[in-house]
Amino acid sequence: MNRTLRTTALTLLAAAATAALVLFLLRDQMRRHRRDLFSPRALRRLAALGVMSLRVASVDDILLLRDFIANEPRPLLRARARAILERMERQVLGATGSALERAG
Repeated sequence: MNRTLRTTALTLLAAAATAALVLFLLRDQMRRHRRDLFSPRALRRLAALGVMSLRVASVDDILLLRDFIANEPRPLLRARARAILERMERQVLGATGSALERAG
């Protein structure tokens, strides 16, 4: 019984450590991709837009995408950023609108 309990505890501890490591790596990748949004390499900028498209809308991301669109020389990347920006703005306005409806 004692050995089973110890094995279970070690397994849970290893799983928690692995989950913490994965979470740290994912957060690091998100920060790196956000930084790559202004990379000199177009492919990195495209990858960063892909990561941005998966994120939940926030005011910071909307402002960041507006800056990106203003500075991006490639029409394809600008169009992709505009599509992501429009989705995020709709998402933020929808959340704000529903909150106002509940309050009013």
